[in-house]
Amino acid sequence: MSSNKTISIIIATYNAGKTLQQCLNSIASQKSKEIELLIIDGQSTDNTLDIISSNKSIIDFHISEPDKGIYDAWNKGIKKATGEWIMFVGADDMLLPGALTQYINLINTTPEINTYDYICANNEFIGEDGKILRIMGEAPSWNKMKRYMAAAHVASLHNKKNLFEKIGLYNLNFKICADYELLIRKGNKLKYLFQPIHIARMKVGGMSFSTKAIIETYFIRKEHHSVSSLFNLLLFLRDWLGFKIFTLRNIRNI
Repeated sequence: MSSNKTISIIIATYNAGKTLQQCLNSIASQKSKEIELLIIDGQSTDNTLDIISSNKSIIDFHISEPDKGIYDAWNKGIKKATGEWIMFVGADDMLLPGALTQYINLINTTPEINTYDYICANNEFIGEDGKILRIMGEAPSWNKMKRYMAAAHVASLHNKKNLFEKIGLYNLNFKICADYELLIRKGNKLKYLFQPIHIARMKVGGMSFSTKAIIETYFIRKEHHSVSSLFNLLLFLRDWLGFKIFTLRNIRNI
């Protein structure tokens, strides 16, 4: 980590022994000299540290110490990262083949790429049987972002200088949706680049798709006054109902 990289991938882990190796396998075949990989562990007690140790050849930095949750771990990773762009991948997520190459090519061929704050694409949301339940992610225009998290956060790219060094790190008051709160801080000034390509695969069951996440999103909109109080309540009810319907329709996969 002595020289700056193009992309820094940060993985936060805590007792992730069941999924971490699969996640790392999806990265290993794509890793190049332009990419660094950081793992921030919350002092796991299962075999997570053994997996990290056996994959040292592709891991550029790792620590294992108590933290205050995933966003605290990510904040630690941001401070250590040397990449111009920062990507967050869950220990139970996987990058699709060619994902990193597509991003590197995009960065290297897009004029004034460093003026963008955020680069994002589509993610595949799958059930326990591996079948795709839905395709997540769309262009995060302010008209959408003021109402909900339009972007697929996993494996998106964050401009370190334009975001974290200008508006700060993740707000630890939010335990599930701080990624949404970070982007909404920029309001209609968020400069994004959306690519209609599939980048990552996520399994159903994470906290980002839950009633608690819907509640946090409500309070984030309230804190930033992105919509009126009445509209915020209506959005909350819509999201809660949509979550319940989706859960019932896919109960066999969940």
